[in-house]
Order: sequence, then structure tokens, then C-alpha cells
Amino acid sequence: MQKKWNILGERNAATEALARDLGIGTLAAGLLCNRGYTTREAAERFIHMEEELLHSPMLLRDMDKAVERIKAAIESGERIVIYGDYDVDGVTSVTILYLFLAEKGADVGYYIPNRMGEGYGMSEGSLDHLIDDGANLIVTVDTGITANAEVAHAASRGTDVVVTDHHECHGDLPNAVAVVNPRRADCEYPFKELAGVGVVFKLLCAFEASYENISEQEAVRRICENYADLVAIGTIADVMPIKDENRLIVAYGLNKIEKSERMGLCALCEAVSRKPDGKAASRAPKITSSFVGYTLAPRINAAGRISSASLAVELFLTSSREKADELAARLCDINRERQSEENRIALEAYAKIEASHNFDRDPVIVLEADSWHHGVIGIVASRITEKYGLPSILISFDGAQSDGNIDIGKGSGRSVKGLNLVDALVHCGDLLEKYGGHELAAGLSVRRENIDAFREKINAYARENFSYDDLVPTLDADFEIGGEEVNIQNADELRILEPYGVSNPVPSFVLRNMRVSDVQSISFGKHTKILLERRGMPSLTAMYFSRAPKDADVYIGDTVDVFATMDINEFGGQRTAQLIVRDIRICESEAEKYRELKERFGEIWQGGAISADEDVIPARDDFATVYNFIRRRLRFGEDVFTVREMLLREEPLSSIGYIKLRFIINVMLEMNIIGVEEIGEDKFSFKLHYQNKHTDLEKSALLKRLRTQQRKA
Repeated sequence: MQKKWNILGERNAATEALARDLGIGTLAAGLLCNRGYTTREAAERFIHMEEELLHSPMLLRDMDKAVERIKAAIESGERIVIYGDYDVDGVTSVTILYLFLAEKGADVGYYIPNRMGEGYGMSEGSLDHLIDDGANLIVTVDTGITANAEVAHAASRGTDVVVTDHHECHGDLPNAVAVVNPRRADCEYPFKELAGVGVVFKLLCAFEASYENISEQEAVRRICENYADLVAIGTIADVMPIKDENRLIVAYGLNKIEKSERMGLCALCEAVSRKPDGKAASRAPKITSSFVGYTLAPRINAAGRISSASLAVELFLTSSREKADELAARLCDINRERQSEENRIALEAYAKIEASHNFDRDPVIVLEADSWHHGVIGIVASRITEKYGLPSILISFDGAQSDGNIDIGKGSGRSVKGLNLVDALVHCGDLLEKYGGHELAAGLSVRRENIDAFREKINAYARENFSYDDLVPTLDADFEIGGEEVNIQNADELRILEPYGVSNPVPSFVLRNMRVSDVQSISFGKHTKILLERRGMPSLTAMYFSRAPKDADVYIGDTVDVFATMDINEFGGQRTAQLIVRDIRICESEAEKYRELKERFGEIWQGGAISADEDVIPARDDFATVYNFIRRRLRFGEDVFTVREMLLREEPLSSIGYIKLRFIINVMLEMNIIGVEEIGEDKFSFKLHYQNKHTDLEKSALLKRLRTQQRKA
């Protein structure tokens, strides 16, 4: 599905005035205006974060109860166990609470369920194990808000539970000693968008002020100094809005990472920056929210997805550099394993969708399989939702124990703006064993026997609550810019708006009518490097990550429109501005030409007259040119091409033209010259046949018909 590009703003007199007042370029000034900071005073307050405040942690409902219960546990020597989640938010939450309580002298341990064996959330079996081992108080982090039965079970065994969470609340709250969650309906905390680690951060601030009998301001200073780096990582990784106090926490935390002395974090930053030959990078990476979100977070996440999240916690807890290096290398290895598994599942899922999903009827894609790794299906669901522009839920029965009708699969879903996934799951709650999450991402458990009913019910809900018009994926660009504006000065100035994230996205731009001068495969076909020509200036580099050249579907000679962000490439001591492509398409004028050619082909195919000056009837030499191209490419393992790709890949083909090439392909199919299968709009798969005799093209009924249509004209 082609994405819609939405241009948010344009530069005007106010932009130019702000640029003069701040002494910056109109691009950065325009971005500030787009975000509502149109005066010098407002812009400077935003840049210096003068308007953001850290709210009192005591405004969180039940915070006083949580602090008092934990304080009592420390003073009486009770065993405290932190019960966390296996994603980055959960790992960082467990780490900072463990380090903090250990510093206070608590008898503390932690527990993170195994994604494969236990799935999301608390379980009575795990609680029994912890209680049998002596747990007197269990503190949940980034989980627990829907664990009503589990909290009641712990209480029945004489163990208290303090819940800290940030996920959506639905139904009654657990009957715990304290339930600290800004999303509680009765919680008056002014900022609801804290990550799970953000809620723990507030708990630490409240506890420090009470336990050490100091002001909240001093407590915040101490906690930020010790833990802001991990709070920032968890907040960014959980895709929380970078506004209000999140903006302050993340900005301070990124600065702490830059100067970090935390052994595990230093080891991980070095490990991810190593060159392919294993040698250390010549310089430390630039620490930005993008680096955290796209480089550090996936490796931390991979531990809980493929192996055990405890590996990531151990990395952040260790004070041994040798152990830190070992664990960091292990996380990188696990991440590569995760990437391989992710690609395998994605290919299987795409095949299932193309073969069986009813796009006209069902807005929600629901897939299930027995062999998909639980830890990876959430990432694949994200890829499916991005590819098709539809909400998707993937369910795996890998490792499920069948006992009569009890065959429970674990699922992970991703949604699009307009469909609150948690609300949809609540609607289907009678068919589910467990569920929870956010508006756009959620987890669930479901019995195999209920899959079909669940698929039908969630799609019925979706059909009632929004239309397919809501599902057109939209990319929001700040401005249209010219190629000459992609320069070092502008790229440097954009950094004044950091940290980026939800609510303060990385600036995006649209560049139109750029000519493609080269297309290169990078990292064994994983990424694509595109060189774009701009008038009177050197070629501009555009990196299209996670897109092979064939998937990018642009070729030398194309004139394209590009949706991209701007970045700085530092290599060999040189700094150059480059584009990071998010979407690319042939320009509108070229697209219109192709539409006209397709329409004309359709008219001729239906029997329309062919004028004498139309060069659309292929000759034998044209067939030879196309046949030789296909034969050569098949030898290199390429068997799928679009018509446009064939016209642009090699010079001899470009002169044949769209209509004539389409007829050549159809004649080849008719005469069985070559195996041809249409697998998409203007996209064909080819296969060579063994030919032991010369093909007489004059026997083609299609060629005879075309000549008749021309003679009639």
C-alpha cells in the first residue's frame, strides 16, 4: 500500500524573523515554528528546556504506601523480590530498583519470567517459587496492573505485593498494598506518559527524600546522577513521548551515557560500534535518542526475546570489565540470531498473508503458527503493520503443551492510529486467557480452539469502529526542501531540537524530482545506497536501511521523490550530510507517464486500433533482447522483475518501451518460449524452458491480432 505523504508546514516571514533572532538557518527556525515555538523567547525556552518540570512523585496515587512498605521491609530485614518484564523497559526498571535497594542495605533479589516458558506478566507458579524461596515482599516493575488473581494468590500465602506499572488499566485494580500507575483513573499525576522505568524513577525519588530526610529537589538530583542513563534508555526503547518530564530525563540521561562510567553500558557501546573485522571503532559513537533506540535497545531486547533477560540485567549490574565485555558480546550475538529468526518468520508470514488474507473484508491481520519464536513475533508484527498499513497480531504455539483442549498460544500485536488495540482485546476478552499493553502494541494468550472465533470477532470490532480510509499509512514531513539544503550547517543545527522521540519526532523532509545516478547494494544486500543528483552540486547520498535494492525499486535514470531525515556521516575524518530514506517513489510526472502507458496497453489489449506511428508491435530482435536479458539474470539467481525495472536495468531494453515489452512477455507466455507468472501488478517471475527447436513467432495469435488492429487503423 502506497503511503500518503503529509507536509505539515511551510517557511514564511515568521520563520525568517525567528532565524534572524536566533542566528540560525531558516530550516531549523521553521522546525521550531512547526512545533509551536514561534517567538525567540518560546524557542529558547524549548531549546533550553526551561518549561519542563519534574513533578512531585508524591502526586502519584499510593506512592506513600509503596514507600512505607518498602522502608518497613528494609528495616525489618524482609526478603524483597523485584518482579519485572523482559523488554528494555523492564530490564532497566529491574536494574535501577535492584541497585538502589541494595545500596540501602535491603535483602533484595529479582525475577524476570522467561518469555518462552511463561509469557507476559505474573504467574501463580512463579510467585509460589519466589515465596517458597523466602520472598516477603514482591515489587513489580513494568508489569502487574492486570495481575488481580496473582496478587490475591500472593496475599493468600502471606506475601505482600507493591505494583508499579504504566500500562493501560482496565477493570478493577489488583488488591495490592500499593498500586502506583499514572494511568489509574483516580490518579491525579499531571503526566500520564511515563515509561515503566519512569514510574520506578519516581519511586526512587520519593523513597530517597523520605528515607534520607532530604528535599525532593535534592533527592531528584541524586537519583538522576546515579540512574538517569538507564531511565533514558528504557523511556526511549518503550517509545514514550519525549515531552514534559520525559524530555528532561532523556536529555540528562543521554548526557550521562556520553560520559558513562557504568561498566556494562560502556562495554555495550563499544561492542555495537566494532568494525566487521572485530576491531574497535576509531571514535566513540554519538549518543542520541536514535542511537539508543535503533542500536542499543535491540541488543538489550534480544536477551529477553531469544535467551534470558537476566543477561541484560547482569550486564548493567556487573562491576567487572571482563564480564561486561563478555556479556556485551553475547548480547550482540543473540541479536544477530534474533535478526535471522525475524527474517525467517517474516517471509513465512508474508506468504500466509498473500495466500489467505481477505483485504477487502478484514482490517486486522491475524496469523498463527506452531514454529514461530515467541520473542520475535512482536517485531515481525511491526514489520507487517508497516508493510501493509493494517493492524496485525501474530500468535505462536511454539512450546505450547497440549492437554485435551488446553493448547495455549502466545500472541503479540501492533496497531495503527485509529484502532486502540487494548480496547479491541477487551472486546474479545471472553476468547482470551490473558492480554494487556498499550494502544498501539499489546500481548495476549489464546487457546488454539478460539483462534478462528477471535479472528472473526476482532475484525468485526474493527469494521464497526473505523474505516479502511483510516488505515492509509501516513508519513508526516515537516517541509519540502531542495537538495542544496542537505548540508552540514543544517544537519548540525537540527540537533538543537534533541532529544527526539514521540511528540518531538526526528525532522523529516520531502525532496522532489531528484535524479538517481547510482544504486548500490550495502551489507550483502541488506541495505541500499542511492546517489541522487542535484543541480550544480555533488551527488547526494541517501541511505535506505533494511531495504535491498530490489525492494527499494528505484533504478539509475529514475527521477524520484524522497521522504527522508537528515543525518551526518563521519568517515575518514570527513563530515558530510546525507539522507536517511523512509520512503521513495518515482516522481509524479514519471508516474503519470506510466499510468498513461498502462491505460494505452489496456486499450490495445482489449482490441483498440493501433496507429501507424505507434511502435508497439515487437520484432524478432526485440524478443531476442528481452530473452537474452532474462537468461543472463537467471544465471545470477534473479528471476523476478517489474516491467519498469527491466526497462531501466539495461540500455538495450530501454528503447523497447513499456507497451511493447508487455506484449513481448505475453507472447513468450503464449508460445511457451519461457515460463512466465504474474505475481503482482506489472511484476513477473520467469523460468527458462529447455528448447530443442526454433520458435516460429509468426504462429503467435497475439502478434497476428496486433497486426490486424494496426491494419484496421
